[in-house]
Amino acid sequence: MKKHCVDLNKTGQFSRFFLDYIEGKESLKPFYSHLPRLESFRDAIAAKSFPPENRVILHQALQNQYHGVEVLEVVGENVDSLLSEKTFTVTTGHQLNLFTGPLYFIYKLVSTINLAKQLQAAYPDFHFVPVYWMATEDHDFDEINYFKLDGKKYQWSSDQKGAVGDFELDASFRDFLQKVPFAPEAFMKSYQSSKTLGEAVRKYVNALFGAYGLVVVDGNDAGLKSLFKSVIAADLFANAPFEQARRCTEDLEKLGYKSQIFPREINLFYLEKGLRERIEQSGERFQVSNSDISFSADELKSLIDSNPERFSPNVVLRPLYQEMILPNLAYLGGPAEVVYWLQLKGVFDFFKVPFPVLMPRNFALILAGPVLEKAGKLGWNHADVFGDFEVWKKTFVAQQCQVDFLLKEEKQLISELFHKKGTEAATLEKSLLSAFEAGKVRSLKILDQLAAKLRKAEERRLQVDLDRAKAVLEFAAPGGSPQERVVNMMQFYLSNPALIEDLIACFDPFDYTMMVLETNEK
Repeated sequence: MKKHCVDLNKTGQFSRFFLDYIEGKESLKPFYSHLPRLESFRDAIAAKSFPPENRVILHQALQNQYHGVEVLEVVGENVDSLLSEKTFTVTTGHQLNLFTGPLYFIYKLVSTINLAKQLQAAYPDFHFVPVYWMATEDHDFDEINYFKLDGKKYQWSSDQKGAVGDFELDASFRDFLQKVPFAPEAFMKSYQSSKTLGEAVRKYVNALFGAYGLVVVDGNDAGLKSLFKSVIAADLFANAPFEQARRCTEDLEKLGYKSQIFPREINLFYLEKGLRERIEQSGERFQVSNSDISFSADELKSLIDSNPERFSPNVVLRPLYQEMILPNLAYLGGPAEVVYWLQLKGVFDFFKVPFPVLMPRNFALILAGPVLEKAGKLGWNHADVFGDFEVWKKTFVAQQCQVDFLLKEEKQLISELFHKKGTEAATLEKSLLSAFEAGKVRSLKILDQLAAKLRKAEERRLQVDLDRAKAVLEFAAPGGSPQERVVNMMQFYLSNPALIEDLIACFDPFDYTMMVLETNEK
C-alpha cells in the first residue's frame, strides 16, 4: 500500500470539538490530564498506581475468559505479564459487530497494537500490552446485527434480549451464516465453534490479531466487578458520578461545545440473562425499567456485595470501570468517543482514578485500483476525494464549458437596453417605464431558462467525467458516510489476505491525519 496523508480539516468529517482537542487548544486543558503525545506517557506511567491484588484478579479473570480458546504464545505471555508491576495496557473498545462490522473497528485495533509497539521502543524498562475491550454488556442489538459488503447488507434477525455478548448462536444465526459462504475461515471457524456471540468475537479477534499479542478483555465478569463495588454504591445512593459529569458537561457547553453523552442520576443498568435495563429511583424503591423488579436500598446494598456482576455501567461509568480494573495508560477512540471522555474528567478526579492519555485512533480511506484510475483521469489529488459531488460538479462544468451558459454579458446588455429605452419612453408617458421594467424581468427569466438548458447540455457532454467523479466519491463515502464507517473489511481482505499486515505497516498512532491508502487490488 502507498500512503498519503490529508489534513483532517480538509476532509469535512470531524467536529471542531475533536479538532480543538488534538490541536491542544488551551481552553480544553482542564478536561484531560495528558496531551496525546509520546512524551506524555512518562508522566502517565508515574501517575498510574495499580494494586498488586487487582492484577491477580485481572489475571485470573483472563485465564477464565480464555479457557478453551487456542491462543498463540505471545498472547499467553502478555496475559501473564499483567501480574508484573512493570506491565501496562493500552486499550480500545468496541461493540460486537458481526464479521467486525465497519472498517474502523479494524483501524482501532491496529492503532492500539502499534501504540504498544511504539511505547515498548520508547520505554524499554516497561512492558505494554494492547487490549481490546469487548462491549459484551451492550444491549443495542440493532447496531451490531449486520455488516455491509459491496453495497449489500447482511443481517441476522433475532428476538433475543439483554446483553448481546450472551446472545446464543442459535438456528437463526446458523441460517444467517449460510448467506455468507464467502467469509474467511477465521470467521467461520470462530462462529461455528462458539455458543455465544461474545465467545465468537473473542475467537475471531484472537485469530486475526493474536499474532500481535492483542489481549481481549470482557468486563462482564464477577471478579472484575468486585473491584467496582464502591463506585456502584456511590452512583446508586449519592449520585456522585452524575454531579461530576454534569459539571464538566456544563463547563464544556459554556465554551461552545456540544455534548455527546447525557449523564443520569443513576448510571447503571440491572443485568441478568435476557435483561439489561436502567435502574431508576422511585421514592424509597429502586425500580428496574420495563420490568416488575425493584429493590429497597438495603436489598441493593446486599446485592452489590454478593453479586456485583448484576450491575452494568452505562457510557458515563464504563470508562471509569475500565481504568479501575486495568493497569491502563491510554484509551484509543474515534471522534465521538474522544469528545465524550472529556465530559468525564470530573468523575475520574472524584474517585481519584488517573485519567488516561486520550488518543484518537487512526483514520484511513482505502482506494482500490479502478477507483484510483478514475481519480487520475480527473486530475484529482488525494484531498479531492473528500469533496461534495454537487459543489465539485458546479465548478467543474463552469471551468470546462464550451459555451458561456451563465449568459452574464447577454443579461447585462438586456438590462441596459430595457433601462435605456424605458427611461426614454418615460419622457413620453411615465407608465411606460414600468412596462419596460416588466419586459426586462420577462426577458431575463427567458435567458435564465436558456442558461439552464445550456448547463444541462454541457453536463451531458461531460457525462463521462461526471460519472467518474460520482463513482470515486461514492467509493470514498458510500451513501454520503465515510468509507471506514460503512464498508466491511472483507471488501479488501478477500482479495488481499495481507490487509492487516499492510495496515500495521502504514499506521502511526501519533499521526493525526487522514491516511489515503492506495492498493492495486480490484
